[in-house]
Amino acid sequence: MSDRLGWEAQETSSLSLKENHDSQRVEQLNNSPQWCDDTEKQSYSHASTTPRKDDDIADTSAKHEPSDPEASPEVTYPEGGLRAWLVVLGSFSGMVAGFGLMNTVGTFQAYISTHQLENVSPGAVGWIFSIYVFLAFGCGLQIGPIFDAKGPRWLVIGGTVCLVVGMIGISESTGRFYLMAPISLDCDTLFVWLLIWGLSEYWHFILTFSILGGVGTSLIFTPAVGAIAHFFSRRRGAATGLAATGGSFGGIIFPLALEALFPKLGFAWSARLVALIFLILLIVANLLIRTRLPPKPSGTVWPDFRIFRDVTFALTTAGVFFIEWGLFVPLTFISSYALANGVSPTFSYQVLAILNAGSVFGRGIPGYIADRLGRFNTMILAVLLCLLS
Repeated sequence: MSDRLGWEAQETSSLSLKENHDSQRVEQLNNSPQWCDDTEKQSYSHASTTPRKDDDIADTSAKHEPSDPEASPEVTYPEGGLRAWLVVLGSFSGMVAGFGLMNTVGTFQAYISTHQLENVSPGAVGWIFSIYVFLAFGCGLQIGPIFDAKGPRWLVIGGTVCLVVGMIGISESTGRFYLMAPISLDCDTLFVWLLIWGLSEYWHFILTFSILGGVGTSLIFTPAVGAIAHFFSRRRGAATGLAATGGSFGGIIFPLALEALFPKLGFAWSARLVALIFLILLIVANLLIRTRLPPKPSGTVWPDFRIFRDVTFALTTAGVFFIEWGLFVPLTFISSYALANGVSPTFSYQVLAILNAGSVFGRGIPGYIADRLGRFNTMILAVLLCLLS
């Protein structure tokens, strides 16, 4: 009992001293208006005249706990610096491989349809590249939330494995195989064996190019763009456009290289050489693509479709969806279209490289303009130019 009385006396004494100190502080503030505003005076006046309870002390301490930096309404961006531009370089390197493959599908389509799959209908061959483009963009629906929650490292590593293994698998889908069957097999069994092998050849392209290549491109592309947004806001368009030119350079290098290598090395070794180039480029991407803020530990890895409740956002997404839908049709079929209309094979492959050379300006310059005229205004101008062309 005596201990309790002693503790209450000490508490009363400390509170009295605090009130006296606050009263003196208010007098000082009243006499020094040049360095203190009315808000601080009122806070001290309120503290000196309002009795404090234990619950009030607990509530005050809770209010002054550090807030989540990502929950802050105002987020600052470096807008440059060595680390930021190294991320842009890593994204550029990743897009040379990922988007370079996408911008080279016309070359693969023209060659495969006239060699390995020459007996397959054009519609069936087209499915190989349609599935590829669908997965390259469609997988971003799931990869985006994973990037927000876990960061880019494992995504870029997975994309590297998919693209390199996919290209090596494509090199083995040459159609140049040998019959490893006993001589004593009858004709019926031999016919069935060859039929199964012919189907698996088409299936090889679906697995290697469509699935592995499409998923790998998405695993590289999504973190490459998302990481840049961690470092740039005011200059985000220019930085993203600069990185996106990597896809254009890849679309220049790979079609011209394959057009020269196919007659000399054959399809298999040409594809293996492309796989080696992919590996070197993607090692650079793995080393340089980083995020500025740590991933949220409690973030979900599943898409949140409630964001489409915002009508403006939903309409914007739909508009970009239809733009992307028509964007890659020329890239896929321009070489085979040229071949079908009597253009020489050499120039048919070079047409795709010429198209990608023009896209260097089409990717880089609009990003710079978008930072000044606005994203939507620049997009409208780009769509109008596409319609006129």
